[in-house]
Amino acid sequence: MSVAHHERFVSLITRDTLALVLAGGRGKRLKHLTRNRAKPAVYFGGKFRLIDFPLSNCVNSDVRRIFVLTQYKAHSLIRHLQLGWGFLRGHLGEFVEIVPAQQRVGANWYQGTADAVYQNLDIMRTQRPKYVLILAGDHAYKMDYGPMIAAHVDSGADATVGCMAVPRESATSLGVMTVKDNHMIVRFTEKPEEPEPVPGDENLAFASMGIYVFNADFLDDLLHKDAPSTVSSHDFGNDIIPSIIDNHDILAYRFMDPDTGEQAYWRDVGTPDAFWEANLELVGVTPPLDLYDLDWPIWTYQHQLPPAKFVFNDDTRRGMAIDSLVSSGCIVSGSRVERSVLFNGVRVNSCAKVTESVVLPGVDIGRHCRLSKVIIDRGTRIPEGTVIGEDPEEDARRFYVTKSGVTLVCSEMLGKT
Repeated sequence: MSVAHHERFVSLITRDTLALVLAGGRGKRLKHLTRNRAKPAVYFGGKFRLIDFPLSNCVNSDVRRIFVLTQYKAHSLIRHLQLGWGFLRGHLGEFVEIVPAQQRVGANWYQGTADAVYQNLDIMRTQRPKYVLILAGDHAYKMDYGPMIAAHVDSGADATVGCMAVPRESATSLGVMTVKDNHMIVRFTEKPEEPEPVPGDENLAFASMGIYVFNADFLDDLLHKDAPSTVSSHDFGNDIIPSIIDNHDILAYRFMDPDTGEQAYWRDVGTPDAFWEANLELVGVTPPLDLYDLDWPIWTYQHQLPPAKFVFNDDTRRGMAIDSLVSSGCIVSGSRVERSVLFNGVRVNSCAKVTESVVLPGVDIGRHCRLSKVIIDRGTRIPEGTVIGEDPEEDARRFYVTKSGVTLVCSEMLGKT
């Protein structure tokens, strides 16, 4: 197959693909960061939300028929989608359409990932897709879905699961698969205590990325069979994928960097530690996630804000940021920011010092504050002279402190004594 023919083949099958983004996740492990918002609406990378990554991947992959299935505390997410994702051209058959949980089948809300799709099969059928791409709405990564869908079609598989090699100790929170030489899956276990290693490397395991491609008719049949089951949790990882491996061809598609052939970037920022670490990775000279790649832009909604500003250059106060991401509307006023991520509209006042911190939009940090290794939730006002990150016992008395010493701060906590 020639390169031109292959590209044409991929473009045709992506147009025959419907994407379903599962964006109803509660994200309880993120603690206060998901108290008022669904996990896909959590901020990431200075100006984005997690939902922007799978949606941008779809648009850049030319998969432009997208349903976003929402449920838990979805207002912030829905508003973001309405403001930032209305640029697709409906008269060309392109759309990002919000599908809230609405008890379309029976009187239950979504009971699991598979049930979320099942309850919207009638909406899915109106698009008459040949292939259905199912995505989690809460992971940060850049991926061209075209080659994965093409591999699915070429293999003749009934379904395809996106996977990556991860350290075995971290695979206990993921779905783990065993793969034959022809890349077909022979076993799939959700969150195993002892993940099965990759052949030839005892330290790695093949883990599911929560990305699936199904032949549309096959998916329809599967979900109708699963729906009445009283023993199923109606989840793709727990129930659907394990139940079809013995009698169907299920392909494992390994997500690799097309340029280097190495494991590609993918992060599940499901805990405060993971959230903090993934954001801080971005301040490096050559970060693992390139947000400056003009060939694969991450689309989002952003307020029209002025440029970031750094003011005062005196011996006693100097506005500066080093090894940091500083977003629009920020003012660093006679203060020092080191190895940190400041989201839109943050103000750091005179003589404050912020180190290794993730500061969400609209935060105001008072004069003479010293903050180290903190996550500050949106709109929080840090009083003058506050010190966080130097006394773990005192921090734990007022805030949420992780096992690795990251301190999560929100407005309500500052009222505690």
